[in-house]
Amino acid sequence: MQQDSLIPHLFRTEYSKIVAVLYHSFNLKQLEIAEDIASETFLKAAEVWSIKGVPENPAAWLYTVAKNKTKDYFKHNAVIEKQVKEAKQLNDIEAAQEFDFSDQNIADSQLAMIFAVCNPGNSAEAQICLALQILCGFSVEEIANAFLTKTETIKKRLQRARANLRNGDFQIKILSEAEIKTRLESVLKTLYLLFNEGYFSQTNNQLIRKDLCSEAVRLTYILTENNLTSTPQANALLALMCFQSSRLDARISDNGEAILLEDQDRNLWDQELIEKGNHYLVNACQGNEISKYHLDAMLAYWHATPTDKDKWQHILQLYNQLVIIEYSPVTALNRAFAFAKVFGHEKGIKEAEKLKLDEHVYYHSLLGYLYAGINSDQAIHHYEKAVGLTKSRIEKQTLSKEIKRLAEKRAAT
Repeated sequence: MQQDSLIPHLFRTEYSKIVAVLYHSFNLKQLEIAEDIASETFLKAAEVWSIKGVPENPAAWLYTVAKNKTKDYFKHNAVIEKQVKEAKQLNDIEAAQEFDFSDQNIADSQLAMIFAVCNPGNSAEAQICLALQILCGFSVEEIANAFLTKTETIKKRLQRARANLRNGDFQIKILSEAEIKTRLESVLKTLYLLFNEGYFSQTNNQLIRKDLCSEAVRLTYILTENNLTSTPQANALLALMCFQSSRLDARISDNGEAILLEDQDRNLWDQELIEKGNHYLVNACQGNEISKYHLDAMLAYWHATPTDKDKWQHILQLYNQLVIIEYSPVTALNRAFAFAKVFGHEKGIKEAEKLKLDEHVYYHSLLGYLYAGINSDQAIHHYEKAVGLTKSRIEKQTLSKEIKRLAEKRAAT
């Protein structure tokens, strides 16, 4: 991997680990210190690697620099505040020397931090924004895209949430089972949003960002390995991620264009991930709970299994349940697509148009798809509307190619 792409990749995968381990040594009031040290570590990497080249083990290099910068921070404070806090600072220096970047400590630190950030002192949306930024390394733009809102709104939300954490003097601590239950819903939603941003990215002109998908899977796996957090919902979410991840290599053509499920090369599907998805889905079905994640996982299961004559009926029934449990425009549009698969495109068009989501890109791309074999003019109209609404360069290319195909077909008739 080239340096210009390696550092952004490592920032995504390692920044949050460094922050989590350092943060485990501070209280939340000093969270910004851990973030500053992590950021300085990556600035140092960019500077040194451009001159000396990339080290043999880049992640280990980053951890070492982060340790040294933390020691320097404590020593600097010890000098400045020697008259007041000399003894405490010396203890802090010893603590810094014992920072442990083992896989287990990274996992424990990240799990502890996400539950600390997802604190009921903030609103659910603020908790998720904080966790996406601090634990997952999301930019403000990426968080805004995940919430389908303006960047300024997210900036203000993050500022208020951080102020609440500082003022409340929250600390990372071992949470009780009751506290975990209170916060787990926000944690799961955060990881769900993280995976979705990777699976269908709206940023950086990439349709798929595997690094985000992998990070979401890794963090959710940590939940399923802990007795207090290995709930049916957590297992259902991991099953969903495994099923969806199994098709990542088949979703994009060599030209970078999206490939619909029905046109994908199934030989590219990862059978091992599908088997893991089956495993976690079985684990999720212990008991009588049916959550959004259960329904999403079962939908992904049907998409990842060989077609049978009742496949789309099963999928439509699941979407019927899902829109009741948690309505969203995307869920409603997916249901309309399944409805069209069961009852035909003409009835599917009527079902989709009832939604009146004229400012939603997927509303127009769905109608373009459904009209394609019925009315080329209408199909082109909706595809053109979708092109105007999407932020994704790759999606624009895919839609424009379909417009061109339909225009050529219309001209030939």
